[in-house]
Order: sequence, then C-alpha cells, then structure tokens
Amino acid sequence: QVQLVESGGGLVQAGGSLRLSCAASDRTASMRVMAWFRQAPGKEREIVAAIGLRGDRTLYADSVKGRFTISKDNAKDTADLQMNSLKPEDTAVYHCAAGPWGRQITFTSVAQYDGWGQGTQVTVSS
Repeated sequence: QVQLVESGGGLVQAGGSLRLSCAASDRTASMRVMAWFRQAPGKEREIVAAIGLRGDRTLYADSVKGRFTISKDNAKDTADLQMNSLKPEDTAVYHCAAGPWGRQITFTSVAQYDGWGQGTQVTVSS
C-alpha cells in the first residue's frame, strides 16, 4: 500500500489561495491516478479533483472548476492541488488518494483507490 503525506493546509481568508501537496515515493505520483477528496463537518466525502495515470486527463468537482488545479510533480513525486479564490464552503479536511500502480481507474470510484493520506485541514474564514 502506498504511503501518502499531505501538507499545505491551513487557515486562509476567503478569496485567498493555498497549495496542497501530496508527497509520495517510488514514482507513485507519476504511475498512479492521484486525487484529492475532502470532507467537511457533517458532510459526505466528496471528490475534489483527480489526475490520470500520466497526467493526461483531469476531473474537477463542479464546485471547484476554474478555481482549483491538480497537477503532478514527477521530480518531487507529489500531487499538488492549487486552490485559488477559496470560499468558506471549501473548509474541510482534504485527503490525498492514489490509485493502483500503473493502472487507470475511474476517478470517481472511491473503492478503486489504494492509498489514502491522513488529511490536512483547510479552513477558509469569512
């Protein structure tokens, strides 16, 4: 099972930006589908963004399109989530997830992700 460590969360004012990073190893980021999920208090876990095996395709939740960008940094073996124009409703614990090594998966299928990070808190104040 892949080990993932998230960083970059914190407190930011509405309209501000944060960049989350999901640190992996052994070419995890480049060889796995990577995704960010979030869960707010009292809410169900939801997918925020995902990026394909080779960064060839992406998916974004409608609520974050145009504001968030998911990317892979193969040199650092990370999957990053640039979050701009943050809103209070973006407040949640953000979890990185990785799919099986070398396999394309359906981004929205939670069960297909092999590894999960512990999460990083993002709080957007208003």
